[in-house]
Amino acid sequence: MPFARPGRGPDPPVSRRGFIRSLSAALPVFSFDQLTAGVPLGIQFVNVAREAGLRTTTIFGGESKNKFLIETTGCGCAFFDYDNDGWLDIFLVNGTRFETRWPPGKAPVSRLYKNNRDGTFTDVTLQAGVARTGWGQGVCAGDYDNDGFEDLYVTYWGDCALWHNNGDGTFTDMAHKAGVTTNPGKGQSRWNTGCAFVDYDKDGHLDLFVANYIDFDPKTAPLPESGPCLYKGILVACGPPGLKGGRNILFHNNGDGTFTDVSEKSGILKTPGTYGLGVLISDLDNDTWPDIYVANDSTSSTLYKNNHDGTFTDVAIESGVAYSADGKPQAGMGVSAADYDGDGYFDIVKTNFAGDTSTLYHNQGNWFFEDQTFQAGLGKNTRFLGWGVSFMDFDNDGWPDIFITNGHVYPEVADTKIESGYRERKVLYKNLGNGRFADVTLDAGPGVVEEVPGRGCAVGDFNNDGNLDVLVNCTNDVPQLLRSTSTLKNNWIKIKTVGVKSNRSGIGARIYCITPGRRQVDEVRSGSSYISQSDLRVHFGLGPADKADLEIHWPSGLVDKISGVKANQVVTVKEGVGQHAA
Repeated sequence: MPFARPGRGPDPPVSRRGFIRSLSAALPVFSFDQLTAGVPLGIQFVNVAREAGLRTTTIFGGESKNKFLIETTGCGCAFFDYDNDGWLDIFLVNGTRFETRWPPGKAPVSRLYKNNRDGTFTDVTLQAGVARTGWGQGVCAGDYDNDGFEDLYVTYWGDCALWHNNGDGTFTDMAHKAGVTTNPGKGQSRWNTGCAFVDYDKDGHLDLFVANYIDFDPKTAPLPESGPCLYKGILVACGPPGLKGGRNILFHNNGDGTFTDVSEKSGILKTPGTYGLGVLISDLDNDTWPDIYVANDSTSSTLYKNNHDGTFTDVAIESGVAYSADGKPQAGMGVSAADYDGDGYFDIVKTNFAGDTSTLYHNQGNWFFEDQTFQAGLGKNTRFLGWGVSFMDFDNDGWPDIFITNGHVYPEVADTKIESGYRERKVLYKNLGNGRFADVTLDAGPGVVEEVPGRGCAVGDFNNDGNLDVLVNCTNDVPQLLRSTSTLKNNWIKIKTVGVKSNRSGIGARIYCITPGRRQVDEVRSGSSYISQSDLRVHFGLGPADKADLEIHWPSGLVDKISGVKANQVVTVKEGVGQHAA
């Protein structure tokens, strides 16, 4: 975020306006109709949150004015199946306010909703034992103790929570016992943001990576008038430039329910990267070892290359994913990965601040990425402030599309004409299958164009109809649950992984889906988007194909191959066994 530096007045915005103007003159602008010859989209997203039972407001900072930077970032959310019934449940991280003293029992808490399998959800927060008040930030899922039930890690400013899934509908916070509180005996200065479970050493136990933003203390943090800290002439919260950046953390799973902080030993602390937000885990060089990418705010992003020996090296700058195409640091927020052009390598999309575009990095192989933002068609939108982002095949044609959640960071701009205001619509890009995308937002239904102060978003098929839905957590507003309905006849398949020698969730497994003329690839991932968790089941659109061959490459090195799997079903694959009943 291009905030004002304390004591200096406003920073120049991190943008590529001159570059945009020059490149836009050289590149043609295509509309959806021009690029698809008038073919209707066939998909509509409708916000069904209230009807589904998601009616509780997410509280986060002041509604019209923010004193501190921490009031601006909002919360993440998760689609995950906590009770193993095959239906996605919902977890919504919640925050709080500095000025408010909450009456007993009225303080905001993070919410857990059980899927009723009929399009509605039941709030089971209190029964599940996950009602905690605080400055909640991000969430990620994974079965860290391999007991068959997905656990949650929730980040906070201050001590984080490790919600162990007890398997009976309840959770127990094991953060202190497990050694992943992040602030033992050190007060509440550490501001934890994005997180992800990752088996970085492939020992069969999920480790944990936690990004950090700044070291924050409201007693010493600068106030808007102290700079003064200005954004286009308006007093706003100060930072992050000029404030002490946080340090990312890597916890190694000891295999006995506890973790050891190996941040220094692993080389994570050697990187200059800071102001971390979105976290992406992906095998970016196809060597079977997971790497870690962090979207950093107002500075270069970080790419930790896995050295196979328990250590990492930051290769973001030499790989081409640290800066924009014109070599400038960006205000990175959310991040996602997919092989969008079918060449077998995972590419990266990252959201940024208003006045900039989102960034699309094409993976050329051999640790080199090329910024294809403008060539691919993502350069036309500069007025939105992006947060949650996901590659998702919304029309099941076999090509991953891009969904972006937006919302301005400063509530102070709500009554102005700055950019697109405080509440903003989403952006949906359709993958045209030729390396390019078309902006189809205005054709995608009322849920996409509805303006909200969006932050985290997660993708998953909550009603198991084969169409991917989207969950959006908003700031000082109710969440959105965007149900997708389709008139298309495309087929799909979804894969749930059950590790045996590998971690039980199958996180890190690479899955190939082969149909006539197409070979798709994806991974089982924890975290991603903007500090959120999407469905751990891997979804492939098949287009007209009515069956597919599957290859599951497990972190252990084992490969399961299944031929002729029928379309339009969820397939459970157990490591070393293959397809089996859930």
